[in-house]
Order: sequence, then C-alpha cells, then structure tokens
Amino acid sequence: MEYSHDIDALSQVDLFQGASPEALREAQGAGLRKRMAAGEALFRQGDAAASLFLVMSGRLRATQTTSDGQQVIIRYLGPGEIAGYTALAGGDVHPGTVTAVDDSQLIGWSAAGFRQLMSRHSVIATNAVAVIGRRYHEMQVRLLELSTARVERRIGHTLLRLAHQAGRRTARGIEIAFPLSRQDVAEMCGTTLHTVSRTLSAWEEQGIVDCGRRRVVVCKPQALIADPDE
Repeated sequence: MEYSHDIDALSQVDLFQGASPEALREAQGAGLRKRMAAGEALFRQGDAAASLFLVMSGRLRATQTTSDGQQVIIRYLGPGEIAGYTALAGGDVHPGTVTAVDDSQLIGWSAAGFRQLMSRHSVIATNAVAVIGRRYHEMQVRLLELSTARVERRIGHTLLRLAHQAGRRTARGIEIAFPLSRQDVAEMCGTTLHTVSRTLSAWEEQGIVDCGRRRVVVCKPQALIADPDE
C-alpha cells in the first residue's frame, strides 16, 4: 500500500509531471523515506549537498544565517516541494538550514542517484530545470521587493504568498495553515519585530488580518497590497 501511495504521490508533483510509470517506479525504488519531528534539522548551512528531498507531508522552513549572526527565513516548504535545490543544481554545500516546522515525511535521493535518474529519463531532467527556473524567478521577485518596496507592502506580499502556498479557507478568511510568529514574518521581510507588530496591529484594527498566537488569518487579501494613500 505504501509503495502504491508513493508512486501516486510522485506522479502529482512538478518534478515528476509526465514521467512514465517506469520512471516513477525507478524514482520510488531509488528514494529513501525519512520521517522528521517538528524542530528537527534536515541539514544545516554549510553541510555537503549530498542529497535532495521531496516533502510528502508536513512543512519545513529554510533559513540562512548572515555573517553577523542574523537569521533570515528564505521560504517555507510544503508537500510537493523540494528541499536541497543545491544538490539538484550540482552545488557543493547547502546555503541554508532546513528545519521541520511540523512532523513531516519526505522521500530523499542522493545527488548522484538523482543525476542518474535525470540522465535516463529526460522528462525528469526537463522538469528539474523548470523547477529551478521558477525558484530563481521567485528569488528575483523577493530581492526586488527588498530593494524597492515599502516595508508594509513587503509584509503584505509575504502574507499573500504564504496564504497562497499554505492557506485554508475558514469563516474568518484564509488561514495560513502552520504556526507563524511575528518574528518569523520579520525574518522573511527583512525588517524588525517592532515594525511587523505595529503593521499587523493596524491591519487587525481595520479587519484586514486576524492574528492569534502564532496564527495568521488573511481576511481581506487585496487590502494587504493596496496603496495606503488611495
């Protein structure tokens, strides 16, 4: 049953879209299942990029630590997403640390093993290029935001991205379906906890968001990126 479930799950993710049943069976056979408890590190910044992983369930957080010790949240990874892009792209070391936010299940491959899969099945190699391209585009957009956008707009875009990636509809609005603190938001936006707290408090008063303990509900998505002067 677990074997069949893995094959079905692999066929649904971007990396294996259009792959033949033979390719899916080979990928499943070469992969190793891994279970992670919340708070456990999958790999750390500077570790050798020897493996990559596909998130099957749960959620991971990718962070980087700057030379002066500041932690920056790069992104959250949910089901169907890849942890360890550096190995996929042929890099030597992981540029950041990936940690489980929730109890999670993954399938992992060695970098060498996955390169063999790509060499034997061109559709997987083509998909890998597309996946890396989308990640590159996303990072370019975020860099532009950090360089040019007002901090309120950066916070708004961040919440919208998280709501799109991991949102579930509730009576109040779109709830970001994993624990998210104001410090987490600050680290994603490149700003301070004070600024995030002040902004979210103002938005709560306006009914734009509803924030609980490590929970955020987006009540009025468009208002998050509206020009405050309009």
